[in-house]
Amino acid sequence: MKRLLVAVFLLALALPAQAGAARPKVLAIHFKADVNPVTQDWLNSELTHAQDHGYSAAAIVLDTPGGLEESMRKIVQREVSLRIPVIVWVGPDGARAASAGVWIAQASDLLAMAPQTNIGSSTPIQGNGQNIDTDLRRKVVNDAAASLRGLAKTHGRNAAWADAAVRKASNLTAQEALQQNVIDMIAPTLPALLNKAHGYVTVPRHFTLNTKNAEIVDVRPGFLTRFLSTLIDPNIVGLLFLAGLAGLGFELFHPGVVIPGAFGAICMLCALFGFSVLPLSWAGLMLVLFGAALLVIDAHVTTHGALTLAGLVAIAVGLLTLFHKAPAPYHTSVPLVVTITAVLGGFWAFGIAKAVAVRRQPASVGPHQIVGMEGVIRGDGQVFVRGELWRARSPESLHPGERVRVAALDGLTLDVHRIE
Repeated sequence: MKRLLVAVFLLALALPAQAGAARPKVLAIHFKADVNPVTQDWLNSELTHAQDHGYSAAAIVLDTPGGLEESMRKIVQREVSLRIPVIVWVGPDGARAASAGVWIAQASDLLAMAPQTNIGSSTPIQGNGQNIDTDLRRKVVNDAAASLRGLAKTHGRNAAWADAAVRKASNLTAQEALQQNVIDMIAPTLPALLNKAHGYVTVPRHFTLNTKNAEIVDVRPGFLTRFLSTLIDPNIVGLLFLAGLAGLGFELFHPGVVIPGAFGAICMLCALFGFSVLPLSWAGLMLVLFGAALLVIDAHVTTHGALTLAGLVAIAVGLLTLFHKAPAPYHTSVPLVVTITAVLGGFWAFGIAKAVAVRRQPASVGPHQIVGMEGVIRGDGQVFVRGELWRARSPESLHPGERVRVAALDGLTLDVHRIE
């Protein structure tokens, strides 16, 4: 009986303690985007938020084709320095962790994938999609391979495959990745992963995960992040820059219109934001400016379209080379540049043709235009026509207030006839 009472007493003490235990919280950061400075800032700020607001772990729901190396390295540095566990789940089904995404995945304390996903293909390439030259390629590839190998080995994963992902663009399905110790687990959903990972001890930081039945707080990029990420598309940056030049140029030649100048200033500021984020070729930028200058000069100098053609070529080449240093997917679309050049050339040719036609027309203003107009007789032999007083001459006897029509102009005297 005594033992029974002791057991009941201990159970009564344990129940309130369990009831009062706080439910673990996990911040699920949905990263379905390219790796660039905008998305890097957003992801790092969310990781910091999870650390500073008492979350048990931060879980990155990853689906990315890759992106810029510098942004990727900043994300990796934030992951490995965070004071709470970082979980990466490549999901849902159909997602991938490619290129820079492999570094983000391998830097996590726990790496898992949904069953129908893939990971790999991390070979560095040039911004135009071509292979890097031999000598430079060895340096870049060796650096990237060592970096990814180090992350994999430090976290107790397959360093040999990490090397192959860089040197041979190796890519694995989720099941292959688990068999080769590239990842730690496979889970169909994030809640299933958190329940499965409860009690897991991470390497090398030895976190013991407390994620069973965790409350999941989902965060996704907001409108501003998506908008700024869109602005750094090289094709959009080029269009914004041209629109900015056109708006500011119109305001310069037609001061006081305001709206084109304001629109051009906004477009120019947005384009400058893109220029400050992406690796910019200054030669390409100078070619675009030079081409725009040639178009303006051709509007004031008779060159029979030679400067216009040269300006269009300069703009096209400049747009194509503007971001040639940036990696995929930050390339300028060749069909888009050709289309823009053709439309701009057609518009400019139409405008110049209309201007030339107007110049060749005879003068459409002058005193002779008053012939045929109607007027009103005033006193002292004057007639009021077109808001002006003229001397009037007529074979008829006219009285003030009568309406007349101008028949001819003789110097400053009008020959008029009464309107019956």
